[in-house]
Amino acid sequence: MDGVGSFGAGRTGSTIDPISFAKQPQTILRVLSWIFSLVVFASIVNEGYVNMGSERLHCIFNKNADACNYGVFVGLVGLLACSFFFLLDYKFASISSVKDRKKAIMVEIGFSGFWAFLYFVSFCFLANQWSQTMADELPLNQGADAARAAIAFSFFSIITWAGLTVRAVQKYLLGTDMTLFTTEHMDGGAPTQPYPSNSPVGETTETSETYQSPPFTENNAAPTYQVPIY
Repeated sequence: MDGVGSFGAGRTGSTIDPISFAKQPQTILRVLSWIFSLVVFASIVNEGYVNMGSERLHCIFNKNADACNYGVFVGLVGLLACSFFFLLDYKFASISSVKDRKKAIMVEIGFSGFWAFLYFVSFCFLANQWSQTMADELPLNQGADAARAAIAFSFFSIITWAGLTVRAVQKYLLGTDMTLFTTEHMDGGAPTQPYPSNSPVGETTETSETYQSPPFTENNAAPTYQVPIY
């Protein structure tokens, strides 16, 4: 994993190099997932419904509207999620709280793993319905390329989302280098600077002062009594 510090990121407030960020494997996987989700979504929306001799549009996947709706849902939500997590990856190093970083990683692990599973279901569902689609149901092979594209990129999305899940788990297992964070960072607050010492450099100051009672002087002695002379 690249980077040092908390959960694979650099020190809090460190500058982000756009070129290095773009070359990270996680960024590449994120961009590929975004493109694949866009293809799945756009293929079904644009050419996933055909008119088969009637005014009503039918889904090209065996006239099963659930197949088209599921593919559109998985592709659209995956597209939006990729955009959100891309921004989160870019801003991750600026998150000062270790607890917030941990929560972000756990959300990413859960969502990426779950969406890899949904794309697996999408691939199986669409491939099964497409295999049952008769050739005479698609005049002039209409929408066939879009259907194949949705199936193929659903399969590719399984790989990219699974890769994102593995990368997130690796970041989580890196844990936290606690030497990079103060108590205020752990609590989510802003770090505070200690007050500077007024003593010169090289000199030590005493932390406590011992109480010394003032020495007894002759002035403090009680007056002596003299017998009057008559």
